[in-house]
Amino acid sequence: MLVSKRVKRLLQLVPGKRRFGVYRFLPFFFLLGGAMEWFMINVRIGKETFYDVYRRKRSERQYKARMEKNE
Repeated sequence: MLVSKRVKRLLQLVPGKRRFGVYRFLPFFFLLGGAMEWFMINVRIGKETFYDVYRRKRSERQYKARMEKNE
């Protein structure tokens, strides 16, 4: 119960409640999305980033589709 009260109190500190209502939290989600995108592009885990893996898998699927089409 103590954590719930703290969270409610923290949420009350965000300005714009009367004017924007729930939408006042939208900028936080945009920032979170941008941070996630930056992380996926720039941070390497092992030797690859998320997009390296995505591009490789996409090219593998395209190659497989071409090989099946030629058979």
